[in-house]
Amino acid sequence: MMELAPKGNIQQRNMYIAILMTSFTNILILGITTVTSIITSRMFGAEGKGELAAILFWPGFLTNLATLGLPTALIYHIKKNNKQIPVFTGIGFLLQIPVSIVVGVISWFGVSSWLSNYAESVISISRVYIASLTPVLLIMGVFAATAQGMEKFQIYNLARLLAPFINLIGLVSLWITGTLSLERTIIVSFVSFVCVVVFYAYSLREHISRQVFSVFNQMKSGLYLLSYAARVSGVELLNTLYNQSDKIIILALLTPREFGLYSVVYALSRMFNVFQTAITNVIFPRATGLEQDKVFSLVGRSFRTNMVFMMIIIVPSMVVGRFLLGLLYGQEFLEASGAFYLLSIECVVGGGAGILASSFNALGRPGVILVGQSAGVAVSISLFLLLTPHFGLYGIGLSLLTGSIMRVMVSLISLKKIYKIPIRQMLYNKGDIQFVMQRLNEKLILKRSR
Repeated sequence: MMELAPKGNIQQRNMYIAILMTSFTNILILGITTVTSIITSRMFGAEGKGELAAILFWPGFLTNLATLGLPTALIYHIKKNNKQIPVFTGIGFLLQIPVSIVVGVISWFGVSSWLSNYAESVISISRVYIASLTPVLLIMGVFAATAQGMEKFQIYNLARLLAPFINLIGLVSLWITGTLSLERTIIVSFVSFVCVVVFYAYSLREHISRQVFSVFNQMKSGLYLLSYAARVSGVELLNTLYNQSDKIIILALLTPREFGLYSVVYALSRMFNVFQTAITNVIFPRATGLEQDKVFSLVGRSFRTNMVFMMIIIVPSMVVGRFLLGLLYGQEFLEASGAFYLLSIECVVGGGAGILASSFNALGRPGVILVGQSAGVAVSISLFLLLTPHFGLYGIGLSLLTGSIMRVMVSLISLKKIYKIPIRQMLYNKGDIQFVMQRLNEKLILKRSR
């Protein structure tokens, strides 16, 4: 009779399957968005690409600011009490209604100041796009957090893949028919996100059908959700500012053409974040609820193996990336190749900081990493203002890299001071090699048995 595998081994195997699944999805998304970027760059040129990027930037940025820690709170509480999923999801929807109205009104009147360097036609398109897409993105965030909290990574990853895929199909159709324009590109983008919301609503319909009634009967659960969201909102606000402040500075200080160059090299540099993003997305819901020692063991091993792997592949990948930059996008985009190198290194370091931060969120203490995020944001923004006027895109890349290094350092110091975890333990563990070899042997044995 076949022996049953230990529960811990099954859970660990499921976690790695989820990471691989999410990594594969990230690779597909990166490939699709790269093709989309190539099409728009070739058709619109650097300046037109900058105008398109400026319009697409604001809805995502404002939505991330307006979530107020709600998605992370949903994941945490769904993991802690999965019997209250309809309640938590319903509260999420109710909270996003007034938030979307406020963001829409602010953006409607504020976009002319935010895009003062751009043509009036670009401002008009952006105004309508932000106001209409904001509620869609906020609802989508609630659905995504629910799927992650329930560990339904198949639904989560398919939904993430759906928007860029529909967007690409629409753009290719417009390109083939010779009708590709800035306005039509924005319409296609909006439709793709609406399709994702419809998919989520259908896939998770069993968990949202009674949410309105459940919310009003169990407001105590809502207070727990709001309490956690309030504590994590400061960290996520700083994280959003850190990740998007570079684009805000470019929009304010540089030309649409420079923003077009930057948007291309920035997106290309994010290819190094494929595996790291997958680890962060899977590790937080997996680690939530575990004992403290297990959380640090899981996060530490993920951080170390990821950083070693990424440092090995980054140099040859940057060489290939520069070659693809000129070949696929056009020779004018090689002007920003130096910034591409800096952004690639920053992507790896920043991804490692994100993995470390997931340990604090999993233990229910999101406020601990507030210092690290604050330091990273303060350093980056200060350097932005100092270096960008003199060095342009190079200054942006160097500022981001310095901020990411600061975030890693503060996270490691916090682990040592608060949880008595030696910095060396998080950076090196000889058992990692044995662990990797053991996983490889298990895969070989499984392959042979099949």
